[in-house]
Order: sequence, then C-alpha cells, then structure tokens
Amino acid sequence: MMDPQIERKLIEIMRVIHESDKPIGARAIADELNNRGYDIGERAVRYHLRILDERGFTRKHGYAGRTLTELGESEMNDALIGDRFGFVISRIEEMAFRTTFNPETGDGVVPVNISYFDKDDFETVVDVVSYTAHAGYMISSKVKIIEENEEFIYLPPGKIGIATVCSVTFDGLLLKAGIPVEPSYGGILQIENRKPVRFLDLISYSGTSIDPIQIFMKRKPTSVLEVLEKGEGKILANVRQINYSAYEKVIETIKKAEKAGLGGCFPSGEIDESLFGAPVEIGKFGIAIVDGINGICALEETGIEIETNPVSTIMEYKTMSEI
Repeated sequence: MMDPQIERKLIEIMRVIHESDKPIGARAIADELNNRGYDIGERAVRYHLRILDERGFTRKHGYAGRTLTELGESEMNDALIGDRFGFVISRIEEMAFRTTFNPETGDGVVPVNISYFDKDDFETVVDVVSYTAHAGYMISSKVKIIEENEEFIYLPPGKIGIATVCSVTFDGLLLKAGIPVEPSYGGILQIENRKPVRFLDLISYSGTSIDPIQIFMKRKPTSVLEVLEKGEGKILANVRQINYSAYEKVIETIKKAEKAGLGGCFPSGEIDESLFGAPVEIGKFGIAIVDGINGICALEETGIEIETNPVSTIMEYKTMSEI
C-alpha cells in the first residue's frame, strides 16, 4: 500500500496533466503544483511521473511531455473523490485570481473556454457563435480561432479550436475591485420574451466534484437556438452571491465591464431575496451571469460535434478578435 501523501500527489499531477491543452513536461507540472500550494520540485515530479508511467496512467510524447491515457483519465475520476469536493470552486478562485484584465485600458488576461471542432464546420461555428454572442448570451463577442500551429495550445489532428471568454472573468474583475465573490450555482435559466424568468435546474458548486456546466452540457438540456430565434427557451447561466455592503461597487464594476465589451450579467437581485428562484443567503444578494459557452451549446443543437474544456486557461484579451 503506497503512502497516502504520495497517492494524493499522483492524483494532483494527473489533474494538472488533464487540465493541460497539450502534452506537459515535469518542469511545467512542478510550477503549477507550486501555484497550488504543493512544495514539490521538478526532480520529485519526475519520480512520480515514472510511477504513473508504470501504472499505465500516463503516456510520454518525447520531449513535449505527457498526457493521460484512457486508463489514467478513468483512475483520476474515480480516485480520492472526497478530495475533489470543493476542487471546482478552487479552480474558479484560481482563475479569478489570475485574471488581470483592466476594462479601462483593455490590457490583461481573461479566463477562456477552449472548444475543438472539425475544420469542415468552421463557417457554421463562426456564424452560430457570432449570432449567440451579439444577441447577448455570451460574455463577449471576441474570440480567438486556434489553428494547428498555435504555440501554447495542443490541438487534435484535423481540428480547429475556438476560445471564448469565460464567465469567471467577472469573478476576477470583482476580486480585483476588492469584492469577495462566492460561486454558488450553475444552472438552466428559462428565458421568456428575451428576459430571464426562473432557474429550472441548479447544481451547487460546493456540493459536486464535477463542474455543473459540464454536467448540463452532457445532458444537453438547452434550447439556445430557440432563444435566439423566438426569444423563448433555456440557456446556461451561473449564480454568484455577494455581501450586501458591496452592492453599489458591484454595479459600478459591471458597468465598467460592459463599456469594455464584457456583458452577460442580468440585473442584480435584491438583498436577502432569491434570484430567479435560486436561494440566496441572508445578508447577501445574487447576480446571474450567462455562461460563456452558450454559443457552443447552440452549435451542439445543430448537430455539430464539438468538445469543450470550460475554464480551460487564461489568454490576453487583446489577442482575441471580434467574431
């Protein structure tokens, strides 16, 4: 029986590899682990990687680094499930902290989702994502098209990628403004007459080991195309809770973001009151934010096969272009 501390380090290394968009090496893994509070050097990482190789959980790609095997993905999903509760929130908090975007100058990085699709679907992808973004059901109408020669993002052969701005960007903007934000729920929001009415389903971020948005995407419960065409249907959205004392500052921060082209926040709820049916704690108010991958959901509704990694990485906002 291996030391539990070693097992936890192995799982954390597997998480880092899983979250990478391309093969990742020992040095980069060590740097990321240090960012997450693990005091582990490159040599120690190499030792743990050899164990993972021997177990068949990782695959080496020459000097490029490692990816997880199918067995490794399965093991990571099954192992230490208790440790994974709260991990989704930790990921959101990490990406919010790494957000440096300044709405007044346009400089800095934002969290993005990365989606992959066949090259033959390129025109449809651009049309549908553009339609969704300009209708106000995504965070930004700026995206980045990722092709095979992209230096920092790995693409499967024959695929093109698209980076869309993630809703965690608002967590980052509020955090930089000195406002603590609590990620509460991911859910399905009913739209009627092009206005939000009620949440039909909610999953708490604190009570799951899987990103709620990924769960809903797999269930395919949205009808984003109907929202775009008829003003009636279901979209993905998130709920954040904030202390009542920050109410005015939140409104000010959201307005600054909107001037910079970042939208998707519905009107804030009242203090101590539920938000479109989503519970809100006493002394707090809620804000609902559209999810940045609603355009991707619309694409899936057309029958296009597309793979998405929500809250995938960070990207310089100025490198993104209007779609």
